[in-house]
Amino acid sequence: MNKTISVFAPATVSNIACGFDTFGFAIDGPGDVVKATIDMSFSGVKILKISGDDGRLPLDVNKNTAGIAVQAFLNKIGSRAGVILEIENKMPFASGLGSSAASAAAAVTAVNFLLEKPLKSMELLPFVIESETSIGGTAHADNAAPSLLGGFVLVRYLEPADVLNLPVPTGLYYAVVHPQVEINTSESRQALPGNIPLKTAIKHWANTAATVHALHTNNLEMLSNSLQDFVAEPVRSKSIPHYDQVKKSAIKSGALACNISGSGPSIFAFCDSFDKAKKVSEKMKSIYDDDEIACTVYYGKIRKNGAEIV
Repeated sequence: MNKTISVFAPATVSNIACGFDTFGFAIDGPGDVVKATIDMSFSGVKILKISGDDGRLPLDVNKNTAGIAVQAFLNKIGSRAGVILEIENKMPFASGLGSSAASAAAAVTAVNFLLEKPLKSMELLPFVIESETSIGGTAHADNAAPSLLGGFVLVRYLEPADVLNLPVPTGLYYAVVHPQVEINTSESRQALPGNIPLKTAIKHWANTAATVHALHTNNLEMLSNSLQDFVAEPVRSKSIPHYDQVKKSAIKSGALACNISGSGPSIFAFCDSFDKAKKVSEKMKSIYDDDEIACTVYYGKIRKNGAEIV
């Protein structure tokens, strides 16, 4: 008899200002659901269908992050099992919220469970990273790790994968706005400077360290002062409509900090209460509403859980 299970993996906010390719957190909102079935009548991976993507994601296992991650997992454990995947995309495409990482995290978690969990959750991370690298061309885990593991993470190394779960202050909330414009991640990376002045790098390192300290000490004022981006934001913000206006509005409405999620176009803010997070999200949305740019907002607490059975 074939065995089937469905797993949800959450959307994520990555980079987090001074934490380029280093910081990421899971949001308690949208995500991807992958239904996996073990079928011993064949060996390998098949993607049966994808929904919610407007027909834009490939069914080809070698071109889809979920398929790539599962095949790499099967190769690692030496399994000849046949796996059928059905992917339900529940977040915006090219949103800067880590959809490709979420589908890979959900898929590999589901198959690991069906095969009686030969690997721990952390040991699944390299397969999600591999899938992201195969599609995007650059290895990074600031979406993959929080989608798989949940929480607020610090990625120290990729080979071997080394990820730290950071504490989340009790009064910390997020607000995210996703304007429905598309930004190509690969092109966005290519636009970044190949070199940065030492003075700029020092400021960035200091802010990254201060952010970690702020999270550990529940110091929201320090967190607010530390979340500054001198490298990616000046370049990437130019591609996001009304970015400067949205950021100013968020801060004026009480946000602790505001920056780009991933390569954009989504923008996130941190707030010190649920009510402020809601207000900030509404203010950010109103700017796009005024220009008749469709957008979606999310707000709440950072999600503790990563990929999990539904």
